[in-house]
Amino acid sequence: MLEPASRQVAVEEYLATSFEDGDREYVDGVVVERNLGAKDHSRLQRRLIVLVDKIAGVYCFPEQRVQVRASRFRVPDVCACVGVEPEEQVFTAPPFLAIEILSRTDRASDVQEKIDEYLSFGVAFVWVIDPRLKLGYVYTSGGRETCSESLSTVGPDIRLLLADLFA
Repeated sequence: MLEPASRQVAVEEYLATSFEDGDREYVDGVVVERNLGAKDHSRLQRRLIVLVDKIAGVYCFPEQRVQVRASRFRVPDVCACVGVEPEEQVFTAPPFLAIEILSRTDRASDVQEKIDEYLSFGVAFVWVIDPRLKLGYVYTSGGRETCSESLSTVGPDIRLLLADLFA
């Protein structure tokens, strides 16, 4: 993650701002730049959306603002909701699944902070995908699982083969 700007910004200003080169996150009054994915990152994002969105009752959203706390808005690379498609422009209810695709410059502490926030907010599953190592990690309130073959959820059951993502 890039270093945040130092100027404090009101939530309303953040929510009213569009960023030309990719959305930003908002952390306790500071607008924080996200690592912008290269082509490989975008391709993986597209494959995730295509594979997950075809499951009945599952709705995928790329780079969707999610309010995880009153003063924190995160933007997962992909998130998925189940049941009814959310109507709100900024999600204030936890999605079922949040997916982060690692880039070379991501810091482990920054990624872990996001994972913890998603889980504390009520996101049931967090997938972290490492394209360089071709591995995935599934986080739940019960812990972390390293996945070399597939990523999955339960209730609903979603299973994606890593070979399909990296093909």
